[in-house]
Amino acid sequence: MFNYNDKIFKVLKTTINGETTEDTIFNYKQTGNILTSKYSGGNILEGHLIGLVSSNGEIDIRYHQINLKGDLMTGVCKSIPEVLKSGKIRLHEQWQWTSGDKSKGNSIIEEI
Repeated sequence: MFNYNDKIFKVLKTTINGETTEDTIFNYKQTGNILTSKYSGGNILEGHLIGLVSSNGEIDIRYHQINLKGDLMTGVCKSIPEVLKSGKIRLHEQWQWTSGDKSKGNSIIEEI
């Protein structure tokens, strides 16, 4: 099983309807198959996520965040891991807002 505990991730890219930027940092914690993270930076004042990690490392996530405008935004995300030659993890994410315009997008975040 993948273990994301104490790993830190940074955004590499996201679609235009996303609120994260290269300045958004995620601090992952994992106990068993339960994943949590606090994140902030860029357009995000404060964010939290909770998810379940499958045996192959895929993560089913629910998230909420407050952006620089003071809006509370929520969404769902599916993250698929890629292990790089360096041993670091890159996550390919497909997400959808459950608030606002409910649009979909893609992001890539990578362990730093």
